[in-house]
Amino acid sequence: MRHVLALFALLATAAAPPSPDARLRAIVAPVSAERLRADVAGLVSFGTRHTLSSQTNPKRGIGAALNWGEAQFKADSAACGGCLVTARPTTMVQGERVPKPTKLTDVIAIQRGTERPNDVVIITGHIDSRVTDILNADAFEPGANDDGSGSAAVLEAARVLSTHKFPGTIVYALLSGEEQGLYGGKLLADYAKEQGWNVIAHLNNDIIGNVCGSDGTCDSTHVRIFSEGPRWQGREELAKAQRSLGGENDSPSRNISRFLDGLADRLNIGLDVRQIWRNDRFGRGGDHTEFLNAGFPAVRFSVAVENYDWQHQDVRVEKGHVYGDTIDHMDFAYLAKVTKLNVAALAAIASAPPPPEPKVEGAVGPDTKVSWQEVSGAHSYAIVRRRTDANQWDEPTKELMIGFVDRCPKKGCSSTAGQPAETTLPHIRVDDWVFGVSSVSADGFESPVASAVPGGAFRPYVAPLPKAP
Repeated sequence: MRHVLALFALLATAAAPPSPDARLRAIVAPVSAERLRADVAGLVSFGTRHTLSSQTNPKRGIGAALNWGEAQFKADSAACGGCLVTARPTTMVQGERVPKPTKLTDVIAIQRGTERPNDVVIITGHIDSRVTDILNADAFEPGANDDGSGSAAVLEAARVLSTHKFPGTIVYALLSGEEQGLYGGKLLADYAKEQGWNVIAHLNNDIIGNVCGSDGTCDSTHVRIFSEGPRWQGREELAKAQRSLGGENDSPSRNISRFLDGLADRLNIGLDVRQIWRNDRFGRGGDHTEFLNAGFPAVRFSVAVENYDWQHQDVRVEKGHVYGDTIDHMDFAYLAKVTKLNVAALAAIASAPPPPEPKVEGAVGPDTKVSWQEVSGAHSYAIVRRRTDANQWDEPTKELMIGFVDRCPKKGCSSTAGQPAETTLPHIRVDDWVFGVSSVSADGFESPVASAVPGGAFRPYVAPLPKAP
């Protein structure tokens, strides 16, 4: 009898589906340092990708580079039976770094979700390059690391993930005009609004392919994730409520940063996340900022140690010192690790339901009530908390009376979107904690946590209508 029971246990184990993390490890395994190198070399071969360079020359300039990137997306789509739809959002721009009206184009590929096509996660890199003079569109401007690395990560993500299907939509985007004023980021953010997308996360990759800085400091085991604290969009309206109820460290972008940190730890890809809690590098900016301005959650991936001699520089040698953003300065094994983290995050977020929008109550009482509206595709919800001076969420535990709330006990079902849900946490005083809730799919994929604070919702902030007199 013991042997029969052991056999049944073995069969049950064998039939169990792989865990979400095991599935993600399998998904990211094909990411190739060699293909990333080939893509960066392809981008460098255009000589310049300056936004003000030729848009019609078939071999040199921004136009040729955009056409080449679009061709890569179309080849991936052909390989997956048409699973990618390409588009070229376009606008006219003019400004301090664009002296005359210039056509600006982004190239994107859309992999529509099978169940929730309006829930979208986006990966971007900017395809344009520059040298010392921001208006010099004619020099050799290889832009290998800034931002050939991010563009190559976008292309590799499309190649790898287009062989799979996901409930949510993934958008792969090559942006123009970043160096001239974040124009490509704004163009895509505006496009997302026009499409009515529910953007869960924007992962912006900008300078992700070197490991040593200009001072000789090297770090191949960390990637920096930049995220804003209080959300920028809607800040004036939210300020009063945040002063009373919290939210200084709980924007959706901050929770994406925490999500990426946990994901990297679990996947064991040889890369740890260093969370940088400011919107971008000190006094600088990237395309994700325009998404934040539009109210969409966004973070920036960047190397652990920047080399300032190898970015925004004319290619030259002075007194034996090498300047310029050339491919020989890059580390493609490191770039592959950063790309794997991106690919895993895209797959995880596209597999999970969207985060809910939780609220808490409990003033002048010993218990806390957490409530939210159910979301499409959720099978259960995880309630987490942390002390107000802690930086990371506690794990859900029965000992804390906080854990998974199963809204759908029947196999294969999901909760009814829009229906109210709530749970009461006895003997937990709301004053001392920050609370959050994530959505979990039937197969175990969990969304980023949404904090139960003013401005914690992942959708753009909308000010409530004034009360009738």
